[in-house]
Amino acid sequence: MELNIPEFEGPLAQRGIGIIAPFDLALERELWRWTPLEVSLHLARTPFEPVAVSRAMAELVSDRRHLMAATRDILQVEPEVVAYLCSSGSFVKGVAYEKTLCDAICEAGAPEAVTTSGALLEALRELSLTRISVLTPYDEELTLLLSDFLAEAGTEVLRSDHLGLGGGIWKVNYRTIAEHIIGADTPESQAVFVSCTNLPTYDLIAPLERELGKPVLTANQLTIWACLGRMRLPMTGPGQWLRGVF
Repeated sequence: MELNIPEFEGPLAQRGIGIIAPFDLALERELWRWTPLEVSLHLARTPFEPVAVSRAMAELVSDRRHLMAATRDILQVEPEVVAYLCSSGSFVKGVAYEKTLCDAICEAGAPEAVTTSGALLEALRELSLTRISVLTPYDEELTLLLSDFLAEAGTEVLRSDHLGLGGGIWKVNYRTIAEHIIGADTPESQAVFVSCTNLPTYDLIAPLERELGKPVLTANQLTIWACLGRMRLPMTGPGQWLRGVF
């Protein structure tokens, strides 16, 4: 029997992104929405820690040893880049520590490394954004550490808002998030950054960018697009100001 059936040709050649996520990530489906069909996401998680979302948790999930171990767990499937998908874990100890996280991932064998906060800084530089607003789901302490991180990198936070959540961040509905994004914005802010890879934002970006007339940058968007840029692949999904940035 001749198998001259088009569906039997393939599968589509896959290119891989390694994702190191905190143990509580619940938005894998949103991550996939940012990726083109030829890209597979290979996930590893940091070890479980019995703490609420907080500065303490951010420090625990950003332990370099955990990131190196997770990187080694996914190298066998040959990812072209490995991303540490965590906003707070990559900003909690400042700009220099963010770089050490990328170094740790590469030291463990990754061809290239990205972190969520590193991708944010890259986007801010490329778009020449120096004054922004910020929304986080965290408590006040962790939110202030994000402002400190951005200030260290040369970006002023004109206004910030936070939801004060210690867990269940993925359960926050779109209306609540949109209201807080609009509330965090100011006319002087050049963009709004929405922190946390566990906060759903995909379907909010396009309508809020139309409403506010400025970039709405979100954690998962920035992380995946930074990876795709290093793979020389086109961006997919909403975010008109970021086209071509990476």
